[in-house]
Amino acid sequence: MTILRRTFITGVVAFGCCLSTLGLAHAAPEQQQVTVFAAASMKNALDAANEAWSKETGNTAVVSYAASSALAKQIEAGAPADLFISADLSWMDYVATRKLIKEGTRTNLLGNRLVLITSADKAAPVNIQPGFGLAQLVGDGKLAMGAVDSVPAGKYGKAALEKLGVWSSVEAKVAAAESVRAALLLVSRGEAPYGIVYQTDAAADPGVKIVGTFPENSHEPIIYPAAILSQSGNPAATAYLDFLKSPEAASFFEEQGFTILK
Repeated sequence: MTILRRTFITGVVAFGCCLSTLGLAHAAPEQQQVTVFAAASMKNALDAANEAWSKETGNTAVVSYAASSALAKQIEAGAPADLFISADLSWMDYVATRKLIKEGTRTNLLGNRLVLITSADKAAPVNIQPGFGLAQLVGDGKLAMGAVDSVPAGKYGKAALEKLGVWSSVEAKVAAAESVRAALLLVSRGEAPYGIVYQTDAAADPGVKIVGTFPENSHEPIIYPAAILSQSGNPAATAYLDFLKSPEAASFFEEQGFTILK
């Protein structure tokens, strides 16, 4: 075989490999990663939804869970993320007024209920009504709640107890936690006899049981808004938010006790 012929064949093979590589790149686009800041109470449901989204699209969602107040402050400080899902409207308003979310992407995604919990092995029902004896139930122990000046579940809880006329009797007994999941753990571990959390948190921990549900008119509606952050240039962020609003994702949220807001 002549040198010229060998060179020609080598070139053809190299060109074919190049075309093959380009074809594979076109057929299998690079995976995208979406970074999400989400309220701690969403963990179980959102983890399940994210797993389904990843299997369906090949993309991944990396989530930082914490109190909405802490996440909003991190976003304000410039922490990199694509989406924010808050457990109340006020912390989404906080980032919105600072022009940190993309206009037109904000949506009210989910609803929740506020409940009273205790250890699963001593769960006697409690009739939550005006003037009910919460202080007597707690006794010399602590009432676990999210911090009432910042954590959404804590703010809702304080508002409900004030509306029912029992806040002053338990204020000194409150064990303020950094998030609603931290309050849940205090009860689950037996460090507090009672706690106020979301219905979805109670469903996630077999160590606790719901003994009463707060009347919906005792506090503002519990709404979880979601939005894409203004700093995000991630093309997968919109598709991810659309998935969270889909019937497929709704099934994971409903399984954990959330209500779907239309």
